[in-house]
Amino acid sequence: MKLYDLLVIGGGINGAGIARDAAGRGLSVMLCEKDDLASHTSSASTKLIHGGLRYLEYYEFGLVRKALQEREVLLKAAPHIIWPLRFVMPHDKSQRPEWMIRCGLFLYDHLARREILPGSETVSFASHPAGGPLKADFRRGFVYSDGWVQDARLVVLNAMSAAEHGARIATRTACVAARRDGEHWVCTLEKAGGEREEVRACAVVNAAGPWVESLLKDTLGLPSPKSVRLVKGSHIVVKKLFDHPYAYIFQNPDKRIIFAIPYEQDFTLIGTTDIEYHGDPGQVAIDGDEIAYLCQMANRYFKGSISPADVVSTYSGVRPLLDDEAASAASVTRDYSLELDAQGAPMLSVFGGKITTFRKLAEEAVDRLAPLLGNNKPSGTAQEALPGGDMDSFERFLNVRRQRFPWMPAALLTRYARAYGTRLDTLIGSATGLDQMGREVLPGVYEAELSYLVDQEWATRAEDILWRRSKLKLHLPAHAQSVLDDWIAEYRGGGPRLLLEKAAGRAA
Repeated sequence: MKLYDLLVIGGGINGAGIARDAAGRGLSVMLCEKDDLASHTSSASTKLIHGGLRYLEYYEFGLVRKALQEREVLLKAAPHIIWPLRFVMPHDKSQRPEWMIRCGLFLYDHLARREILPGSETVSFASHPAGGPLKADFRRGFVYSDGWVQDARLVVLNAMSAAEHGARIATRTACVAARRDGEHWVCTLEKAGGEREEVRACAVVNAAGPWVESLLKDTLGLPSPKSVRLVKGSHIVVKKLFDHPYAYIFQNPDKRIIFAIPYEQDFTLIGTTDIEYHGDPGQVAIDGDEIAYLCQMANRYFKGSISPADVVSTYSGVRPLLDDEAASAASVTRDYSLELDAQGAPMLSVFGGKITTFRKLAEEAVDRLAPLLGNNKPSGTAQEALPGGDMDSFERFLNVRRQRFPWMPAALLTRYARAYGTRLDTLIGSATGLDQMGREVLPGVYEAELSYLVDQEWATRAEDILWRRSKLKLHLPAHAQSVLDDWIAEYRGGGPRLLLEKAAGRAA
């Protein structure tokens, strides 16, 4: 029976971040995830790396400062999947007075040191490009900076980093039973096909997100020291409503915030809702009222109106927020709590959190566990680039790759660079033309990329590739999923593998 220092249960952003940090300190780590990496909450965010401007009104200054500090760290660690984004906040008389908003933005600009992002400013929509799509009622507004992230890819890159430091990553593998046995945990893991395996671990991390309490009570037989409040957040995707690169933040009469963000070149992403959720976190889905609400709130600001018929895609997720007994779902804290049970072999459970502060959460979690495992090495993740992020400038990196691969279509190379960063060199291998990238399985999707995703990024199903490793689902025909599932089955059975290795010069 294999013995690990640490078994991490849960392959969302917190679990992957903890696995990365722990493995980087030299601990032997295994991560198990019952579905795909980032299958649930971590791929259903608004995809922002931000301090949380609206949290200032709840006096969560410590959380905002921590998030703003992490924003800078992450922008440097993965400039291919995380980049600056300017947000426009239209203002009207029904909102707080301008002087108050300016004070809030001044605080947002200065709570933490900024090296990359420009500060906020007041703008007139008569002369600013973001004013064009807005109704004439909105004449002035504010512009400030935050960051954009490909959220599911952030999870995968953390898992890749953990694996490169020696961690074992097991997707489609659930922890179905666990018990303390002396100084260790004995955990029963079950793969999707029903095959079981027992492993020993000196300590366990419960990073199961929405299932954190049920894992404690039902699988581990332990009481839960904290509670999570499940809040559903839903988003809609429509054909793009504006051509400029700015995003919008809209404050609505019900005091909720929604964003309208440029998305995947051809679309606008609108969200999110905040609704109490009491169902199965694995079956969450948007409902008609949410779609109508998001359309209505966007129509309050934009000249061009949208209706539910204009929605081309939706997604929903359940946020497992730390229950602070707040009156409304929107005001529940986005901070986290790490609960350590050291009555025997250690067990640490993660309650709450947000994607921006995952690295700090992981660092704090391993700081608490590592000394109990005889390890006193400090975390190195604040200075370490994520896989593919080892570049000083994305624009310079892309220009160099354009010269190196002049045969590759510009749009395809840009997509590869954004998704894989410097790892695109591994993906392309020694290919010197598209004819050496394997068959074009779908428009713009070559076997070289698909094999990379299966071999390097744990993709086992079409949905993993089309929605989490990428957003190609928005751009490809409806039959893409069945085509890809067939290809994956053939590839894993040994079909095109040898041909690809020969064509691209990969080692067998």
